[in-house]
Amino acid sequence: MEESGGKLWGGRFSDRRVDQVMERFNSSISYDKRLCYVDILGSKAYAAGLFKAGLVDQLECADICNALSAIEDEWRNETFEILPSDEDIHSANERRLKEMIGMAGGKLHTGRSRNDQVATDLRLWLRQEIDQSLDKFLVQIIQILIERAQDEMDILLPGYTHLQRAQPIRWSHYLCSYAWSLWSDVQRLIQLRDRVNVMPLGSGALAGSPFPIDRLYLSDLLGFDNITPNSLLGVGDRDFVVEFLSWASILSSHLSRLAEDLIIYSTKEFNFVTIADAYSTGSSLMPQKRNPDGLELIRAKAGRIFGHMAGFSMVLKGLPSTYNKDLQEDKEALFDVVDNLYVSLQVAAGILSTLKITAERAMGALSSDMLATDLAYHLVRRGVAFREAHAIVGKVVSMAEDQQKEMSDLTLEELQTVSSAFDSSVASIWNYEHSVEQYQVAGGTSRRAVQKQIDDLKALLELRNIPTASSTAL
Repeated sequence: MEESGGKLWGGRFSDRRVDQVMERFNSSISYDKRLCYVDILGSKAYAAGLFKAGLVDQLECADICNALSAIEDEWRNETFEILPSDEDIHSANERRLKEMIGMAGGKLHTGRSRNDQVATDLRLWLRQEIDQSLDKFLVQIIQILIERAQDEMDILLPGYTHLQRAQPIRWSHYLCSYAWSLWSDVQRLIQLRDRVNVMPLGSGALAGSPFPIDRLYLSDLLGFDNITPNSLLGVGDRDFVVEFLSWASILSSHLSRLAEDLIIYSTKEFNFVTIADAYSTGSSLMPQKRNPDGLELIRAKAGRIFGHMAGFSMVLKGLPSTYNKDLQEDKEALFDVVDNLYVSLQVAAGILSTLKITAERAMGALSSDMLATDLAYHLVRRGVAFREAHAIVGKVVSMAEDQQKEMSDLTLEELQTVSSAFDSSVASIWNYEHSVEQYQVAGGTSRRAVQKQIDDLKALLELRNIPTASSTAL
């Protein structure tokens, strides 16, 4: 058992002993210490709010802020000493503050609860991660994809449905498909940031503050767009965490699908792409192996990230309103997801920037049966109804399979035994470049349509706007 007297709440208990297992079970300092800087930022703002409300004088406010700056330096220099009594980052910083400046440090918590403090810290931290890193890494991958799409426009390869060869497409069209998926993730992140950037500080434990704290003033100091409109909501809301975890799950699913494609394309059976040595590993037993471990780990992280989203959603499901200790589970989930997203995005960017596409192999995988739809369209242009044309071409496919030859090797006379609608112009169908160039419709795989996609993506990236919060007043 340990003494509880050093706790922020120790005065309530007549038995001042705390079970050591419970002590460890209750403590979050081992992981929430990474909130140290935003906790100090929020505390400086709150000190200014207390001064504005007349609850501390100018000298006390200055002493608090100067001491908080010194504590920040200790964290940066890794000289801050965490004590056994420090349950969390808030109690650790407050304990150190009182050690440095005495009773003036004890005034900082006037009207403030750890409930609204941690909710504010977490929003500050997540906003910072969105602004400084996540957007940057995500946009970098999109830029790599569209640069490759521009440079490798001439490469054709099979497009697949059900993992079966379907129709010829441009490699650039394929790359753009993922660029568009990731762009939708950028848009969702921008929208999500708006909901993250709402300030709970001033909500107290649950009922608000009895002191004249100007919450809008605090919001401006900390760079928030708005304040939470209800104190009960302010301390108990973690929807922004679930929404971020959900967003991360969608993004990681996109990365996982891309990874799966490239894993398949890098096999000897396909051999369309080669993963750079820097992102591959060998086998401890089989010298010939070249394993795409980077891509496999990206694929695996999607499951891990989804697990955090599902797990924390279940934490929230059964909670009564306002703050409950269960909400302490938000941080480990959030921190782990952010850390794994960082690595996944950076590895994905490295793989995509160094990936080698073997054009000859990709184009060599094209076969004339993939032009069956083109053959049907040829008949449509000659006045045959599509359903009839589809049936005719189905018979042509069967004929080629029965004779064990390519459709393009069937003679005109053989085609005419299926339908008299065929004439010598059918020879123009057996051209893969001609095939992809048919798809001029917006979003199609023709050169012009793909170029339009590239141009549109470039314009959207230039116009994107994730505002960066400033706290210059602090």
